[in-house]
Amino acid sequence: MIKVGITGGIGSGKSTVAKVFEVLGIPVYYADDAGKRLMNEDAALIQKIKDEFGEAAYKNGQLDRKYLAGIVFNSPEKLTTLNAIVHPATIADAERWMHQQSTHYALKEAAIIFESGAQQQLDYVIGVYAPAPLRIQRAMHRDNITRDEVVQRMNKQMDESIKMRLCDFVIKNDEQELLIPQVQQLHKHLLTLQQ
Repeated sequence: MIKVGITGGIGSGKSTVAKVFEVLGIPVYYADDAGKRLMNEDAALIQKIKDEFGEAAYKNGQLDRKYLAGIVFNSPEKLTTLNAIVHPATIADAERWMHQQSTHYALKEAAIIFESGAQQQLDYVIGVYAPAPLRIQRAMHRDNITRDEVVQRMNKQMDESIKMRLCDFVIKNDEQELLIPQVQQLHKHLLTLQQ
């Protein structure tokens, strides 16, 4: 089975593209959702988070996301530490999940495939591209946040032009080119590839 990543910056529409692949029968692993699940279910990961951020990181057996966010979003070092704890667990979980799939290829949707080193476990990476003004508008609408908050998040992510150059395939989600035909064409191409 071919393992394919799908990535893009905030507001690029990578989740929308992943949903189109799902309609075509391709299973998708959503890394952000998995990371949140693992931080509440994986005993070893929970212990590492408690060791680093204190027992207060969990309340009634569940991750206290507000408490943890208050620490990591004010400290780049603490965010790096949290990522160093969570990313390996998520990458390993994705790898186990991929081995359980029986389709010709499966997708892993993640914003930080290259930043986390996850591309090393993948055969190909699809980039979802949208121009910055459109990404800002989408994220503001979706997350109900200000333009400045979106720009702050964008500034913490890898430069979009660099990310797209690292990808094997790029889907344009710029509201100029039709999205579904691009996904269908790439789907057909991926079905012809051998592992």
